[in-house]
Amino acid sequence: MIGGMSWESTAVYYKEINELVRKRFGGLVSADILMRSVDFSEIVAWQKAGQWDKASAYLGQVGRNLQRGGADCVLICTNTMHMIANEVSAQFDIPLIHIVDVTGRSLKAVGMKRPLLLATRYTMEQGFYRDRLESEHGISAMVPDAADRQAVHDIIFDELCCGIVQDASREVYRGAIEKAKAAGCDSVILGCTEIGLLIGPADTDLPVFDSTKLHAAAAVDFACAEDQDRLREPA
Repeated sequence: MIGGMSWESTAVYYKEINELVRKRFGGLVSADILMRSVDFSEIVAWQKAGQWDKASAYLGQVGRNLQRGGADCVLICTNTMHMIANEVSAQFDIPLIHIVDVTGRSLKAVGMKRPLLLATRYTMEQGFYRDRLESEHGISAMVPDAADRQAVHDIIFDELCCGIVQDASREVYRGAIEKAKAAGCDSVILGCTEIGLLIGPADTDLPVFDSTKLHAAAAVDFACAEDQDRLREPA
């Protein structure tokens, strides 16, 4: 796991993965995890400066170190940094579990075609997320209007990444969802790993797809499949 972006959601990943493993195997079984938690302030500075090349070089090095440590796959525990997922994953040899593909497959499995994407401005406004959903999964995502995009973004960085959860901010998100619903959206993607700290299925009657939980579940599925493959290998 490449975590710390922010650590608030990385803690959710860690808890979610271990709960899923305990549910599968019971008893005192817990997940065998390698995690590097980075300094988010450095990442944010590169984001603001548009220095995505520095971010990709750094996260790629982190991924290589995880591979050397024995990791079988890599999770970038944030949606936004999947903007550079291809550049990062090119720097190591183990699979990177892509959060957009995990989310897209979950939407497609239940026939969703027009989700609302709630995320950072980088994720909502850059093509990497919506374009991949469209090209790989046939899903056309909507985003809020400009004012709501800014509000959603600011709440993520100024509040959720700092562990602040406010009812007023929840209402901002609910309002954005209602506008999108009126415009024809059929579901909601929580496309930032912190958003699940603020809203969830109880906040709308539309299906909600929490990218953090979906990503964590995909990692557990991958790890369990890898373990079964090892058991089948000849001695």
